[in-house]
Amino acid sequence: MGTDESIGVKRSRRLQGVRDLDSILRGDLTRLSSLREGRVEVAPGRLSWVIVVLCMIHGLCMATFAVFSRNGPALGQVVATMVKVPLLFYLTLIVTLPSLYVFNALVGSRLTFSAVVRLLVATLGVNVAVLCSMGPIVAFFSVSTTSYPFMLLFNVAVFAIAGGLAQMFLLQTLQRLSIAQTLIEAEPDAPGAETPSAIRPLSDQFLGRHVKTIFRLWLVVFGLVGAQMGWVLRPFIGNPNVPFTWFRGRQSNFFEAVFHTLGSLLS
Repeated sequence: MGTDESIGVKRSRRLQGVRDLDSILRGDLTRLSSLREGRVEVAPGRLSWVIVVLCMIHGLCMATFAVFSRNGPALGQVVATMVKVPLLFYLTLIVTLPSLYVFNALVGSRLTFSAVVRLLVATLGVNVAVLCSMGPIVAFFSVSTTSYPFMLLFNVAVFAIAGGLAQMFLLQTLQRLSIAQTLIEAEPDAPGAETPSAIRPLSDQFLGRHVKTIFRLWLVVFGLVGAQMGWVLRPFIGNPNVPFTWFRGRQSNFFEAVFHTLGSLLS
């Protein structure tokens, strides 16, 4: 009985993680009335389990190109990509988390370290949810083309779209947190109250121009680190002309590789 109860509790927690992500996407956990405690009310560990699963699903979609390559199935590439997509996000988070906390303190925000972690995990949830929703599109193009340069650039574009929406969510939630710390809604559930939305912008009056500038600078840093982290962890797709390997040698950088790949595709 004890074992059955333990399994039931674990399943319940996992389902709650899915519900938390759904509430984030719908904006229920980021409206002003839900941010009165100065943080996004999610359990980072519970939501992280959902994030890892979604990352692995998208990794499977990315590696579909290797499975259908002309050199035969590359099952090793499938396993590697499913492992490395979650690593990409969490290693980037670990590298950039200290800078966000310091930037947050510099602008006078009262967010605690725990609140910053919850916010970033929620942002990762949005990023990965958008990414995984585009997984079937990635798999479709992987099956219908043999052009490795095209698939490489296409996956970069998909990650950029998902990252852009996630960064919008982060900036807007920071703005809402700033408002929530200074504004107490009298009747948050009354008719005409705020309609939940994860990335709808609010008034700028509670978030100064310098605050927005600093956090936008951090978002640029996060994007640069994430791009280079993807380059360090490559390959994700699997070049059909190169034998499978878990990691490639240290050379060049992400941006030089993108320009080189673009030139190869156009030529």
